[in-house]
Amino acid sequence: MWCVIAMEDLVRGCCPRGRRRYGLWSRLRMCLIFLVGLYIAIPFLVKICPAIQTQLVFLNLVRFPYFIDLKRPQDQGLNHTCNFYLQPEEDVTIGVWHTLPAVLWKDAQGKDLAWYEDVMSTNYPVILYLHGNAGTRGGDHRVQLYKVLSSMGFHVISFDYRGWGDSVGSPSESGMTYDALHVFDWIKARSGDNPVYIWGHSLGTGVATNLVRRLCERETPPDALILESPFTNIREEAKSHPFSVIYRYFPGFDWFFLDTITSSGIKFANDENVKYISCPLLIMHAEDDPVIPFHLGRKLYNIAAPARNLRDFKVQFVPFHKDLGYRHKYIFRSPELRQILREFLGSPEPQQ
Repeated sequence: MWCVIAMEDLVRGCCPRGRRRYGLWSRLRMCLIFLVGLYIAIPFLVKICPAIQTQLVFLNLVRFPYFIDLKRPQDQGLNHTCNFYLQPEEDVTIGVWHTLPAVLWKDAQGKDLAWYEDVMSTNYPVILYLHGNAGTRGGDHRVQLYKVLSSMGFHVISFDYRGWGDSVGSPSESGMTYDALHVFDWIKARSGDNPVYIWGHSLGTGVATNLVRRLCERETPPDALILESPFTNIREEAKSHPFSVIYRYFPGFDWFFLDTITSSGIKFANDENVKYISCPLLIMHAEDDPVIPFHLGRKLYNIAAPARNLRDFKVQFVPFHKDLGYRHKYIFRSPELRQILREFLGSPEPQQ
């Protein structure tokens, strides 16, 4: 009898623990089923709704820093910068910053847009900066680059494509390229005989080569093109992007993801565009870039260097060792950057 009572006590003691273990396993199993189902469903959602993939390419709704006032570049330490707006097309407005050469910062205090436009014709070169996806023209790494270039004696014109920052419109590759063309023409109408260079970073390299190809075709090339952390084309970049790792070996990856991008009219074919460019070309890439792999920048250079249209122009590739830690967007920190630009572009200092 005592044995029976002991067994009953043992069962009472064990059953709650068994039920808890079963409940935990059940929840884990349901969570695993949900994650597997989501993993399988996402490619179909992307295929059915291409706008999802488009947003992943542009990330224009990811605005950071979130609380800066783009109308006040001085809040970012740019007290020699003017904010204004241009209208490339009806129903499209883009926000623009014009940062002066640092030597003019005292003269710029309290001046209006007309004064900034007039001073563009003085003897300083101009860089049109085309930023990458996500964020705005006020992103910290972008602002730090403006400061470096300004200290070297460049005017820096930066802007947000339609759909980015406080710019109005819906983003597309063709729209971004047209915005860049409009700003370039605005610069050329005010810069006199001063050199105008185009600098593209990350996704902005795709806009830059689109723009420069178009300028070369109409026989108005820029004085040089600078590509920072570029890729070959959007398909190769998407396949190499860290976000694609979990799907890279998914059956039908190209059809689900890559074909969806190109069918949305997004190509950014740098590897094709460089064959039609006729101006000096500088490519810079960090070996430890986790977003756009270094080998894509090297591959683009290997395509550009022997291109027939570039045979009469300087084509240079500058790698930055991985130990420097410049990754995707910190090349502006390089102490060698100033010398690299001076040697490639010539001294930006005004002639007296």
